[in-house]
Amino acid sequence: MIARLFVGSGYTWRLTSLTWIMRRAPAFLAFLLAAGACSGTAAETTTMATTTTTSTTTTAATTTTTSTTTTMATTTTVDPSLITILPEGQRSAVNGLAAERDAGLDRRAVAVKIDNHPDARPQSGLQEADGVIEILVEGGFTRFIAVFHGNDSEYLGPVRSLRPTDSTILPAIPAPLVISGGQPWVQGLAVRRGVKLIGEGTIGLYRISTRVAPHDLYANTTLVRQTAAARGYPDTAPTWIYRLGEWRIPETPATAVTLSWSDSTVITWKYEDGRYTRWHGTTPQEYETIDGARGKIAADVLVILAGDEYTAFPPADGTPVPETGTTGSGAAWVISRGGMWTGTWERTGITDQFRLLNADGTEAVVPAGIPWVSIFPDDRPITIS
Repeated sequence: MIARLFVGSGYTWRLTSLTWIMRRAPAFLAFLLAAGACSGTAAETTTMATTTTTSTTTTAATTTTTSTTTTMATTTTVDPSLITILPEGQRSAVNGLAAERDAGLDRRAVAVKIDNHPDARPQSGLQEADGVIEILVEGGFTRFIAVFHGNDSEYLGPVRSLRPTDSTILPAIPAPLVISGGQPWVQGLAVRRGVKLIGEGTIGLYRISTRVAPHDLYANTTLVRQTAAARGYPDTAPTWIYRLGEWRIPETPATAVTLSWSDSTVITWKYEDGRYTRWHGTTPQEYETIDGARGKIAADVLVILAGDEYTAFPPADGTPVPETGTTGSGAAWVISRGGMWTGTWERTGITDQFRLLNADGTEAVVPAGIPWVSIFPDDRPITIS
C-alpha cells in the first residue's frame, strides 16, 4: 500500500494499490523478558526434555522402547507483534528502555537544541540521545531538541538558538534547555513559560576548531548537569510528552515515511534492520563521533504530530519566526517495527502530555524504543508506504 496524505482539516488518503503487503520485522524485545508485563497475552509453548541411560535419541516424531525419563518444561514465548515496556522505575520515561549507563534514571532530563543547517551536518551526539524532537524554523530548515535522561554525550552539537515552539514542548517534560542564545523576546517568552535556559559561557559548552561559527558550539551533557545542579534546578525524573505503553504492531505497513517539511527539506525514514534510518533526499543523514567515525542517524519509533503552522511576531523589537501550534488537536501517526497507527492528538496546555486518540475516542499509547518526534506543519504532505 502506498498512501499519500495531506494533514490538517480535511486531509484525505489516496490508495494507489489495494494490496497491503505486511512487512513486519520482529520487535526488538530482549529488554522485555524481565518485565513479565505481557504474561496474560503471551503464547505458551511446551518443550520436552529427555534423559536416558542409552545412546538412543528421542524426538517428538519418534517412539522408542528404551527406558527414558521424560520431564515436561513449560516456557513462555512473547508474541513478537506485542511491544511492552519495562516496569515503572526500571525504564527511562522518555523511551521506556533501561538506562545504558550506570547513572540511573532517578534524575533530571537535559534537553539541547541542535542545528540542522547543511553546514551543521554531520551532527554529533544524536545517536546517544534518549529521544529527539524535530521542529520547523525559518528558511524551510528544521532543528532538533535532543533529550538526555538515562544517557549522556560528551560531544553533542552543533548547539543552536531557541525558537518559540521549543518552549511549548519543554514544560511537559520538564527539562532545562541548552541553547546558543536566541532573540531576547523569544528567550523572555520561554522564561515566562517556565523553561530553564542554559547558554554559552557555562560549564559544559565549548567551541571546537574543526567547524566554523555559528556551527561550532558543542556540549557535554554530564557537565551541563553540573550547571543545572548549581542553579538549583529540580533533579527529579521527567515525564514525557505522550504516554508509553503496550503496543501491538499494526497490520498497516510503514517501511518508508517521507516528510516534506519544505521544498528544500524533504526527509525520508527507511525501515532497515528493525530501525528507521534518516535520509535527506537520496543521501543518508549521518552522525560523527569525536573520533571521526560516522554512522546513520536512526530511530526505533517515529511519532508525527501535525499542528497549525504560523508566524510568531515579537511584541516590540525583533524578527518574526515560524511557530507550530502544540495545543488544541491535530492528526497523529505512530510508526514502529514496520507498522503504522494513525489517529489524532489533543492537548489543553503546554504542561500537558499529548493525548493520542483512536478513531473511537479511546486513548492510544506509544511503544518503547528510541523516539523521533516530528512537530509537523499540518499543511505539508506526508507520504507513507
